[in-house]
Amino acid sequence: MLSRVAERIYWLGRYMERSENLARLVNVNSHLLMDLPKGVRVGWGSLIHISGTEEFFNRGDTEQADERTVIRFMLADRDNPSSLLNSLSWARENARITREIIPMEAWELINNLYLSVKDNLSKSVARRERNRVLQMVITSVQQFTGLLAGCMSHNSAYDFIQLGRNLERADMTTRIVDAGSANLLPHLNGAEDILEPYDNILWMSVLRSTSGYQMYRQHVQDRVNAEDVVTFLLQDGRFPRAVSRCLEELESCLRKLPNSDNALHVATAVRRRLRTASIPELLQAGLQEYIDGLQLEVADVHQQITSTWFLPVTPLVENE
Repeated sequence: MLSRVAERIYWLGRYMERSENLARLVNVNSHLLMDLPKGVRVGWGSLIHISGTEEFFNRGDTEQADERTVIRFMLADRDNPSSLLNSLSWARENARITREIIPMEAWELINNLYLSVKDNLSKSVARRERNRVLQMVITSVQQFTGLLAGCMSHNSAYDFIQLGRNLERADMTTRIVDAGSANLLPHLNGAEDILEPYDNILWMSVLRSTSGYQMYRQHVQDRVNAEDVVTFLLQDGRFPRAVSRCLEELESCLRKLPNSDNALHVATAVRRRLRTASIPELLQAGLQEYIDGLQLEVADVHQQITSTWFLPVTPLVENE
């Protein structure tokens, strides 16, 4: 497989996963409005922090941004490289170029999804229409994932899509946990105790951002709390969106690809450090600093993948 084709396939997996994650985040934040008592304001600016797009937001302080402004920025802003419309646009372009490699039904699904979202995003400021559009995105990406699993040969091209999907998923889960540990909900008038009774609602929304609430309840019988939620989303080896599970899937794909030693070494080291981390101690001493480091390590896995398969090889120059 040509390196440029492998890169297109890899980013197809990342952009489709990014689109689904973004749709989930906005949807959960919208539903959070109905779970909280009157007077507790949902911090819409947290969505911008989770997606890591603060530098592209030129509409004032993110902490003070209202719902309409954030929704437009996250879903339709062409200046936001990670907006839903841009993510689907890049996924469509990568699928178009590699449509001979993926099933034709997958290309048609992506193309139709992009066109449908593009036609309906102008209406998505209204919550009812927004929910319909975002649910369509989530369902379509899940269809895409299932279609590839059932109809595409599990060859190197499939492995590169899996690499992109799991790396993007691991990165987003760390961002969601990071936002949760910093409190998605701003304090009211500096009275921190006002929010304390609603901490379980906050952590439930964190779980729902990853569709993990039901699976969490199957494994954890106790009341929803920070320690158990963070442990589940970072270290659980069975939940597909847990960081540890994503890294395990990454390792599995890397072992099938040639020249993967460097990338595999980095991914294995990250998962080993994650598995041995003490979540209770981190919650007391500095979970956010740990997650910042974890995100850099996940980014390093991406750099290793890029340098191994996507960047041109510099020819050796013999000494004269």
